[in-house]
Amino acid sequence: CVPYARMASGIDLRGNAREWWANAAGRYHRSQTPEVGAVLSFPASGGMRAGHVAVVEQVLGPRHILIHHANWEGPGIRKGSVTRGISVVDVSPDNSWTRVRVQTGLTPGVYGREYPTHGFIHNRPAAEPILTARRAAPVEVALAPQMSPHLARHLSVSAEMLAAAD
Repeated sequence: CVPYARMASGIDLRGNAREWWANAAGRYHRSQTPEVGAVLSFPASGGMRAGHVAVVEQVLGPRHILIHHANWEGPGIRKGSVTRGISVVDVSPDNSWTRVRVQTGLTPGVYGREYPTHGFIHNRPAAEPILTARRAAPVEVALAPQMSPHLARHLSVSAEMLAAAD
């Protein structure tokens, strides 16, 4: 799950998934609030000795998100595959996203046991506040020849998302 989450989120952390929360401290913003592109961090627990990380695909409500992730087995899902559109619900008593239930397999509305989580790691510096605009302005992405294809793709997707939100 780690190489996939690193690639999909752009968050450059190393180590097992269970180490990402601690390794993000002071480098990346961490919170209990889901945002598209953030990484949901699971500590080691039960059968997940190395923990788990998943990327937020969509926020459906204050207690419901969709994720995409790799190496999560379930009915109809083989180990080593990537799955998208997996439902996750917050079941923590205080809406802190510290306890969740993850959709089992590919069947909507069927959830497995509760899992503990650390929270969300966001791809921005630890001390950076969240800035929101009242109205999105048109965005033009000028790709420099020396820009990496990975960064160019992130910028293009961001511009598309801003244009669609307007």
